[in-house]
Amino acid sequence: MIVKFPNLRFPGFEGKWEVNKLGGVSKKINSGKTPLGGEAVYTDKGVTFIRSQNVNHNRLELLNSVYISEKINNGMLNSIVKPNDILLNITGASLGRSCVVPNDFEIGNVNQHVCIIRVNEEYNPRFIQPILSSSKGQNIFLSLQTGSGREGLNFESIKGIQISFPPLSEQDKIANFISLLGDRISTQKKIIEELKLFKNTIVKKLFLQQLRFKNENGNDFPDWEVKKLEEIFYSEKGSGISKNKIIENGKYECVLYGELYTKYNEVISEVVSKTNIQEGIKSKIGDILIPSSTTTTGIDLANVTALNKENVLLGGDITVLRSNGKINNVFYAYYLSNHKKNEIASYAQGSTIVHLYYSHIKNMDIDFPCLEEQNKIADFLCSLDKKNNSENDLLAQYKKQKNYLLNNLFI
Repeated sequence: MIVKFPNLRFPGFEGKWEVNKLGGVSKKINSGKTPLGGEAVYTDKGVTFIRSQNVNHNRLELLNSVYISEKINNGMLNSIVKPNDILLNITGASLGRSCVVPNDFEIGNVNQHVCIIRVNEEYNPRFIQPILSSSKGQNIFLSLQTGSGREGLNFESIKGIQISFPPLSEQDKIANFISLLGDRISTQKKIIEELKLFKNTIVKKLFLQQLRFKNENGNDFPDWEVKKLEEIFYSEKGSGISKNKIIENGKYECVLYGELYTKYNEVISEVVSKTNIQEGIKSKIGDILIPSSTTTTGIDLANVTALNKENVLLGGDITVLRSNGKINNVFYAYYLSNHKKNEIASYAQGSTIVHLYYSHIKNMDIDFPCLEEQNKIADFLCSLDKKNNSENDLLAQYKKQKNYLLNNLFI
């Protein structure tokens, strides 16, 4: 059976693609089983025993592997895993996750929740697996689930999946390109994780005063003072704005208390919500916002956010900290959200609904560096977040590009 050309194609390739069933291009489609004795037979070394949790993020993750003995493995010869096998989770919440076994994989076996798909030599498993992981493949798996809970795939349904195949040389070209893009996405994720770890380390050292900035003359700043929070800040209270008053094209910007721990971090760079309500307390440059209630735990209330924009409506259950003195609210948003997070959470009260008010924290001891050092710390931490945001934007672009290619390089 012949199908149409793909929407996107590498130069130098022509002709139509042929449709074949997965079972028609595979030597093996089957899963393993649970060894007699269950988890009691797992060992600290031996033959890698692959479970559904090891098939994740389009790769074989063996960090938390279990093992079985050579004797048990020899009794499960039909489910021995080889390099270049496609592994597909066929039951449970991870159904549809897949990967290709790396070339350097030595020996392993699988349990009953993981299906081995071993394709013939004229087909590239790294061409097939991205199709299975694409939205098209996931929709196919959704339609094929069996059982009362629609929670499983059987081998016959897997064998019947139809895929369009170009010649092997074009399969290789597409597979290599998708693999390179997947590697770049993995690298980008590692960059973001390293930045996050670096920021956490720096934040801790800065607020413990293990790392200090110098003034513009290269001299030390004065020692930090310790003051009660109420010596630096007084409090205002936001006024009620219900969710049904949020309008996409509203005239006025607003912040709701729940957004402080779901949509914003230490600094609000862009207000995400709007309303047509005019009355209520409005923001001033230098405000610090803290949510006053939650149905979860006090740690969610220890999210302190700086807002440096005037006339933004502030919703109910928001504690607004303002200062008559000269302070950097961005510094204190980072300081309170990180260095004082657990202490702030400890002041929260209530069970079903947890509250945190100014009266609970006003006597808390807080550090007070000079304004110039506050500014330097705030600017530095903002620069780290800006870098992190740009790296996350880049990751989103890579993922978008990959999705586009998966939808257009394949039929």
